[in-house]
Amino acid sequence: MQSTLVDKQVWERAEIERSVSEAAHTPDAQLRADGANVSRYLNPPATTVYPLEYCYALLGNIAGKTVLDFGCGSGENSLLLARRGARVIGVDISDSLIRVAIRRLALNGLDGRAQFIVGSAHDLPIHTGSVDLVLGIAILHHLDLKATTREIHRVLKPGGRAIFQEPVRDLRVVRFARKLIPYHAPDVSPFERPLTTKELQTFSAPFRRHTIRAFSLPFVNITQVVPALRKHIHRAYRLDGAIIKRLPAVEPLTGIRVLEVVK
Repeated sequence: MQSTLVDKQVWERAEIERSVSEAAHTPDAQLRADGANVSRYLNPPATTVYPLEYCYALLGNIAGKTVLDFGCGSGENSLLLARRGARVIGVDISDSLIRVAIRRLALNGLDGRAQFIVGSAHDLPIHTGSVDLVLGIAILHHLDLKATTREIHRVLKPGGRAIFQEPVRDLRVVRFARKLIPYHAPDVSPFERPLTTKELQTFSAPFRRHTIRAFSLPFVNITQVVPALRKHIHRAYRLDGAIIKRLPAVEPLTGIRVLEVVK
């Protein structure tokens, strides 16, 4: 037990150190929300081919509900949740990113519309049974899943839901190929790793039910990272959605999952 505690402390310290770089490279101009982009997440259809839009479609009507922005980082999702009328609680391990999140909301006319707390995802500073919904975007793959599922289950009200978007690598050959790529971004911590669908299913075990939807075949990532192809990114997402819908057997090749669990 002691060694596990030490491991988590090392884990979290690495995340804090990573976040310092991210916070330092986030100027105020970057914090001002683009109206057209915000509008994408106010009421997207459940049929959308974009994974983040799908997360916001699953949220439904959150006006007046208590929503935990789990691993809120610099507050991009906190801003969108506040715009949709939620009572937002943003929790992150990084004090430096929390300060950026507070600044982001203030710069966009939403000062005071979210409560931000510096705290561990493995031991949430949130009362038991006090949250209607949890939203976590690219956060679980940074964490100890066993401790995290316990905390998410604890803070949710009966019938409460949690929605996560996570990178996934199901095929061993894909995971092996990714390890051969020498690029390592400076804001990537040494503990984060893509998950597997099996891990997400294990994470979901304490909940009454769960659903998982796959997104992002390899050509979508290629379109995103190759400058000459980026102008075709929306076309790539539409093609991605059409292929996955017609050929579910390709799902092991996809790189993103959206998970919804219900307590």
